[in-house]
Amino acid sequence: MTVDRTPITQIRQGLNKIVVGQTTVVEQLLVALLAGGHIILEGVPGTGKTLLAKALSNLIQAEFRRVQLTPDILPADILGTNIFDLNSRRFTLKKGPVFTEILLADEINRTPPKTQAALLEAMEEKQVTLDGESLALAPLFWTIATQNSLEFEGTYPLPEAQLDRFLFKLVVDYPHRIATKQMLLAHQGSSLDVNRIKAIATVEDILHARQEVTKVMVADSILDYLIALVEGSRQYPDVALGASPRSAVVWLRACQAHSWLQERDYVTPDDVKAVALPLLRHRLILKPEAQLDGLTIDAVISALLAKVPVPR
Repeated sequence: MTVDRTPITQIRQGLNKIVVGQTTVVEQLLVALLAGGHIILEGVPGTGKTLLAKALSNLIQAEFRRVQLTPDILPADILGTNIFDLNSRRFTLKKGPVFTEILLADEINRTPPKTQAALLEAMEEKQVTLDGESLALAPLFWTIATQNSLEFEGTYPLPEAQLDRFLFKLVVDYPHRIATKQMLLAHQGSSLDVNRIKAIATVEDILHARQEVTKVMVADSILDYLIALVEGSRQYPDVALGASPRSAVVWLRACQAHSWLQERDYVTPDDVKAVALPLLRHRLILKPEAQLDGLTIDAVISALLAKVPVPR
């Protein structure tokens, strides 16, 4: 039976029209959405990170909540709390913004670790525990966190345990010259009203696509290749911390999602390579001496991909 990928294709086309010059980021964003993995968007201010998240939620008719994270934000500001009602003399749950379908945690590294940790259970188990009661989140629940790549003063870097719960770290760079001109031409008449973007798909389309992604076939040779890459990252001489077992599991699902987007029903080594950078760049930690030598994580990942033999 032929799988209908039309809704996802239309979403990709719509996002590329709204956020010009970020084709690779849009592609990787959709891979993460189909794989059900949370993402970090990192880039300088004004590159369209918030616009990207808001536009996607409107395109699929998803409930969207945005939290501007600051040092004084508390866990209850995200999760919610039970409030005593004097009239009914009962506690009433006031749900926080985490009870949504797409959550944008803006500038996540500006809030203290206690508040950052409040998202861990929601991201990992799609549930929240308040006063001993576990409350389920929406089936689609998806977190997009942003952080500024330039400002470090007054920030709280995410610990490795929390970084590992994000599927991808996507770097949103400046658009190239032609894309910038296209953006200016599109905005010279009137500015874009993101709230008026028309939906072209539904949340049900995304959930159905996620089910189809799990059916993409993975050969034993691909599994062995992925394992070799994960183990290679741990043994790489310039790396202090390699890829975790969790990263291997989500890497596999990301490969399936990428293959599905390419309209194939089987994973190839190219799928493995295509998602390696965004999947590993926030998980690997360089040794201090390698950092002093100017080595970058992206360079290590590229060298690792070149070093490990590709299966036939």
